[in-house]
Amino acid sequence: MSEHAIEVHQITKRYGAIQALNGVSFNVRRGEIFALLGPNGAGKTTTLSIIEGIRQADGGSVQVLGMDMDTHARQIKRRIGVQLQTTSLLPDLPVADQMWLFGRLYGVAMKRSHVLALLELFGLREQAHRLPDHLSGGQRQRLALAIALVNDPEILVLDEPTSGLDPQSRRMLWDIIRKLRDEGRTIVLTTHYMEEAATLAHRVGIIEAGKLLALGTPGELIKQLHQSTAITLPDIFPVEVLAALPAIVEIKRESGRVVLYTYDEPLSYQALMELARERGLALNDVRIQPPTLEDVFLQLTGYRLTNDMTPTVASS
Repeated sequence: MSEHAIEVHQITKRYGAIQALNGVSFNVRRGEIFALLGPNGAGKTTTLSIIEGIRQADGGSVQVLGMDMDTHARQIKRRIGVQLQTTSLLPDLPVADQMWLFGRLYGVAMKRSHVLALLELFGLREQAHRLPDHLSGGQRQRLALAIALVNDPEILVLDEPTSGLDPQSRRMLWDIIRKLRDEGRTIVLTTHYMEEAATLAHRVGIIEAGKLLALGTPGELIKQLHQSTAITLPDIFPVEVLAALPAIVEIKRESGRVVLYTYDEPLSYQALMELARERGLALNDVRIQPPTLEDVFLQLTGYRLTNDMTPTVASS
């Protein structure tokens, strides 16, 4: 058995004049959480739709659970669960009946005890008799994720599972996703939240304009791209003195403070403390900020993501 649950090789997809995907390749290991990170229009949803068998790639190949998507789409679909960005629910059908109906669509005759157990897992047991319009946004998202499990899938594909949720609801869904991973499921998700990718994913793929720009664990990406650590301190030293400190690559002034960017934080910090002692100055408010996944994304794309998924050009 291959260690990979999903193998994507050089897939391309064009919509008219728009090249949505341009030679995207990656593997997803069994039992891991894999995140595709990028802004709207980057190609995340198109990539997932090809993995799900909803759309067909113009070129390249996709294998899921050792089967080729072009020839075994029906078998693959029975072994994966999908949460789309928007799940269409029947407005006049209570939550528990929605679950039963989706189970039947997968060919699964769900007992009521099974339905209620799934709803309990997602904190929806008390909403079993409610109509979808009476659920909060977070409850609807959890219901969509519960529906994705009606066929007990080996792989879960989640497209922006926490989009539009408040921080508390988002973290509740993170806990559920971790629990599903701990059960041995493979999870692929798209997200525009840096914190979500860094917190949940074993590995991250950064996609922009239909191309995969980077792939690895968050730590590997930060290390590979030589991201610098930021040391923030009061603006009490001449810039030329700070520039002479070892390993400093950039200096910025921000509202009465100075930010030093270093590729060797221990070396620069020690030299900074020695400089302060030599000058008889006390540095009581020094802050150290290690590089983040957002720094990697910014370096690769030149964009900083906002909460509405819109990329904005980062200021220098």
